[in-house]
Amino acid sequence: MQSFRTEIENPVVQRDILDLERKIQLFHQGKIDDDRFRSLRLARGIYGQRQPGVQMIRIKLPFGRVTSEQLQRIADVSDEYSRGRLHITTRQDIQIHHVSLDRTPELWSELEKDNITLREACGNAVRNVTASETAGIDPKEPFDVSPYADATFKFFLRNPICQEMGRKFKISFSGTDEDTALSFIHDLGFIAKLKEIDGEFKRGFKVLLAGGLGAQPRHAVIAFNFLEADRIIPFIESVLRVFDRYGERAKRAKARLKFLVQDIGLDSFVSLVQQEQKALSYQTYPVDTDDFDKPIILPEIEPPSVIIDDLELYNVWKGTNVFKQKQDGLFAIGLKIRLGDFYTDKARILADLVKNYAGNEIRLSLRQNIIIRNVKEDLIPFFFTQLRELEFAETGYNSTLDITACPGTDTCNLGIASSTGIARILEEVLKNEYPTYVNNKDVTIKISGCMNACGQHNMAHIGFQGMSIKSGNYVAPALQVLLGGGILGDGQGRFGDKVIKIPSKRGPEALRLILDNYNQNGLKGESFLDYYDRQGEKYFYELLKPLSDISNLKEDDFVDWGHNRSYIKAIGTGECAGVIIDLIATLLFESEEKIDNATEALQLGKWADSIYHSYTALINTAKAVLIAEGIKTNTQAGIIRDFDAYFVESDIIALDTSFSSLTYQIKENKPSLSFAIKYLNDAKSFYKTVEVLRANVVQKAV
Repeated sequence: MQSFRTEIENPVVQRDILDLERKIQLFHQGKIDDDRFRSLRLARGIYGQRQPGVQMIRIKLPFGRVTSEQLQRIADVSDEYSRGRLHITTRQDIQIHHVSLDRTPELWSELEKDNITLREACGNAVRNVTASETAGIDPKEPFDVSPYADATFKFFLRNPICQEMGRKFKISFSGTDEDTALSFIHDLGFIAKLKEIDGEFKRGFKVLLAGGLGAQPRHAVIAFNFLEADRIIPFIESVLRVFDRYGERAKRAKARLKFLVQDIGLDSFVSLVQQEQKALSYQTYPVDTDDFDKPIILPEIEPPSVIIDDLELYNVWKGTNVFKQKQDGLFAIGLKIRLGDFYTDKARILADLVKNYAGNEIRLSLRQNIIIRNVKEDLIPFFFTQLRELEFAETGYNSTLDITACPGTDTCNLGIASSTGIARILEEVLKNEYPTYVNNKDVTIKISGCMNACGQHNMAHIGFQGMSIKSGNYVAPALQVLLGGGILGDGQGRFGDKVIKIPSKRGPEALRLILDNYNQNGLKGESFLDYYDRQGEKYFYELLKPLSDISNLKEDDFVDWGHNRSYIKAIGTGECAGVIIDLIATLLFESEEKIDNATEALQLGKWADSIYHSYTALINTAKAVLIAEGIKTNTQAGIIRDFDAYFVESDIIALDTSFSSLTYQIKENKPSLSFAIKYLNDAKSFYKTVEVLRANVVQKAV
């Protein structure tokens, strides 16, 4: 397993992988506790599965872009280290499952040969930056948001300000007012806008702040109706700095940005963001779009001669899955990937197809599908025949039949009920009994295996959430039925009402009742959401109420979809959203590492990075001694306040100034060489002071 030591050209990446290898060895030797090791591996895209002894690997693919070379590499890795299955997530990532922990450094090194990373795909960091899958080709877009999503990804990857936040942080970029990247459910959502300023049209974004799904969904609020494009990255940095300092860290259920903004108010939050301006790495950050503005280079090839043996199917497919691009003569093809699952044999053929006959690029969608871009019109029949052989030419792309579902109890520790099992059954119901919905794009169905909403169930027109229901001494899998969610556009959306809970095996009948009622009673041209609003939640509760009766459950009701054994409710620890409580010795050790990181960044001329590493060293060191005294350390701001109150004001520790003044120098100084040196020396001095205190305490205890 030495290949990456010589084949990876980027020394930062190489060191990252070597560090993972070393930490795995220390973990096996018992020198790193499980909690700290979990935090480290999550930051490298390695997530514990429901099945013991294996890991899920999440591959971070910014804005869902994948070249044919990258797809081939991912397929190779899946075959070598896993089982040949690829899973597209609702955040445009690809996941592979059943990977041995010991082989993850080697796996990562193989991916990096084609510039694919695992870094910060999980854990309490900035997650994959998502974007409209049609970005760059949509006739309605004011400009391509891809370079802005790409720049955001690159700027914050390994950035010290967002490595150990209280919770994950999600960012999206929508190319049009249709808001296909779902800005209203993100911590930060951006919608492309043009604005005339001094007679010139400027690029910018409508900015949405502090949205989220989960058990308590919250609609994002408008931070800016228009923010110039060169100001978005500084704004993101200032928001992250505030979230890192004031965000909750001990209570997982309250640790997202939406709760911080809710608790202190939008005005107070904005004020804190403005206070960070002086400390920012850049006051403006122009994004270079040249790589995305280059002419599209397509293979010069004669269209292969093909025979369409089912012209009716071809025309339906062309009408529902093929879209005209803003580039003259070019088209995009949507591939409906059932539940986001496909296999490496087909992935390789698809990669070759895209490289040889299109623009050598696919985009993954938030609905777990694939878009092939830059296809010449005369090649569309050829693509149809090739995709049909791969079983990728199914009609219904982005339709009601195209159900979104998370993995649920298949692999996820948090899964309560099978989301993929019920999704497959509902698709069959739609296909066989409701053919008019096969290509209906006005009603969406989404399913999550638990309340965390990875399947985005609470923003769907018809949503299902995995639950359990007790009947006597037995427990059966159940579904919470939600109705009335949806995307309204331009940053507006709505969340579904929790109408009723029913046994999971009655999910198909619930869908039939809902659709039959809508089909029979809806007014001509009335949308599903308008019909739902007209009838009201109580109406649908009464409609579905007979299905909630658990007095007549049968033996089959206690077996979940896709299973052959009685249901057992088993929930593990949710790692991606986890908050890790650190041991004192580990925290002090990490303070030393952060001081080393600050020193290295200073030597590289990265003053802002060095300053933030010094800041986190100060926080970590203070946190360690507060924990030793049994004092809560919920937020960084609380750590700063409580350290002064307990140690400085009582003269237990003598500082030249308050710890608050020492630490908050970060807000009062611009990033510069002189301040970076001073702040690093302050962090070193403070660490030595605490080290002496800690040594005395330990000596007295002995």
